[in-house]
Amino acid sequence: MTLFARALALFALLLVPLAGPDRAWAGAPTDQLRAQIDRAVKILEDPELKKDGRQKDRRGAVRQVANDIFDFSETAKRSLARHWTPRTQAERDEFVGLFTDLLERSYISKIELYGGEKIQYVGEAIEGEGAVVRTKLLTKQGTEIPIDYRMLHRGDKWLVYDVVIEGVSLISNYRTQFNKIITTSSFQVLMKKMKTKQDEFIGEEKHKRTSQP
Repeated sequence: MTLFARALALFALLLVPLAGPDRAWAGAPTDQLRAQIDRAVKILEDPELKKDGRQKDRRGAVRQVANDIFDFSETAKRSLARHWTPRTQAERDEFVGLFTDLLERSYISKIELYGGEKIQYVGEAIEGEGAVVRTKLLTKQGTEIPIDYRMLHRGDKWLVYDVVIEGVSLISNYRTQFNKIITTSSFQVLMKKMKTKQDEFIGEEKHKRTSQP
C-alpha cells in the first residue's frame, strides 16, 4: 500500500459529522455512520473553510466532530490493555487525555489530503452492545481500501472505539507499542514519550502559524 493511500485510510478515521439531534443518532450503526460521514464531507468541501488562513478553523471543526463520535476513553483503555488495571484513577485520566490529544493531532493533519474520495458501505454485524460496520474507501486511482469501524452502543448513540484498516487494528497497533515501552521501561517512561510527542506537535503547529504570510 502506498504512503498516500495509507494516509487517506488514516484520514478516514476522522470522517465524522456535525450532525443534528434529529438525524444523527437514529437508526442502525451503518445509518449513523453514513449520515455522519456525509456531514463531515460537507465541512471539508466548504469553500469558506478552504480559504487561506482558515486551516485552523477547519481542523478545529473536524476535531470537534471527532469528539462527538469517537469513544476515545474506550480506545485508550483497550490500547493500554493489561496495564490499565494497575493504574490509579489520576493516571488513567491523564493517559486518556494525552492519548486522545495525540490521536487527534496525528490524524487531523490528514484532512488536507481529502480530494473527493468515496466511502462504500459493504455490511454490518451487530452482537449485543457491539457492532462492526464494514466499508471501503475508494480512491481516484481505483484503489479500494477496506476499513472496518468497531462501535459500541452508548445510550442512544453508536460510538467508534476502533478502526481496522486492511486488517490492521488501530488499537492493536498502539497496544503493541505501549506494551513494549512499559515492559522494557515503565508506564512513566511511556507518559514522558507521549508528552514529548505532544510538545513536538504543538511546536510544529506554532511554526506553521508563524510562518504563514
